[in-house]
Amino acid sequence: MEQALPIYILSGFLGSGKTTLLKRLLDHWQDSGLQPAVVMNELGEVNLDGLIVEQPVPMAELLGGCICCSIRGDLSTELATLIKKESPDVVVIEATGAANPLEIVDAVTEISLYQRVELKGLITVVDAAHLLDLYRAQQGATYRLMQEQIRCASVLILNKTDRVTAEEAEEVTGIVRKWNAFAEILPAVRCDLPPDELLAKVGGAHSEYSAVLHAEAAEDSADAEAGAQIHQSHDHVMAYTHYFRQPVNSEAFEQFVKALPRDVYRAKGIVTFNDTSSRFLFQYAYREADFMKITPQGDVPDVAVFIGEHFSSGELRRGLLELEGRLPGRPARIKRSL
Repeated sequence: MEQALPIYILSGFLGSGKTTLLKRLLDHWQDSGLQPAVVMNELGEVNLDGLIVEQPVPMAELLGGCICCSIRGDLSTELATLIKKESPDVVVIEATGAANPLEIVDAVTEISLYQRVELKGLITVVDAAHLLDLYRAQQGATYRLMQEQIRCASVLILNKTDRVTAEEAEEVTGIVRKWNAFAEILPAVRCDLPPDELLAKVGGAHSEYSAVLHAEAAEDSADAEAGAQIHQSHDHVMAYTHYFRQPVNSEAFEQFVKALPRDVYRAKGIVTFNDTSSRFLFQYAYREADFMKITPQGDVPDVAVFIGEHFSSGELRRGLLELEGRLPGRPARIKRSL
């Protein structure tokens, strides 16, 4: 199996420091001998952030609209084209500050259905002083959107802490923690954080077994050993992607989907069943699942993507490995509420 391409999403309002962080990450990856690529989204017709990023990196621009609304359908196409043309080692998406994070994640994971990618997580950059002002006013669409961006983050960078007092910094940290009890909060000035440490925190518990999941020649015994080490903690993940190596039983898979925890908002994928002759596209939303026979063109993997928050990706993986027969025991019964 080829290695899954890691994808990161940067979220935060205009002026919070997203582009500064992006430049730091690009420098880090290039210094490490990796080739990064960037997808940039701007509401206007000119990508000003793109002019700021001076590094010679492959870039796709989505202008004149927000990823999560008017040009959402273009994101998967642009991303797929960028990956095919440039063969990057890592992709980072810098979304407009007006974008809803869950909608972005949903759009990004569409590409998982036909290319091997892994959404590592979402980094939200917060302007400490701006957040404090919005919180004290507690009104308007901007306030509600900032809540969503914070609530959905894998890691939160509390930026520009030099512009608030120690007491205000403590108050802002309390606000952020109230909205997101799972993400690590990293205080910073100009997003000056060690990139290695930041990226390690974004992966979280999910990355503990990603090497096993995507190993090119992992043996069944290695899978079993990895499964035994999967913990049952609640991972604050935006999306968990599982690439199947074996067909699964149709009834068992349907039961697995029906028993998904409520914190999994959406799921989708392509599966091969060992008791039918067709492949199926499945969609899951609002506690309902739909299966449709398909005949994919080209080399399309069997894959399932689960989108939500606070669910245990480890428990999902255990159940899917058992469905494939790669772990001993019967298919796991996923708790409806974790």
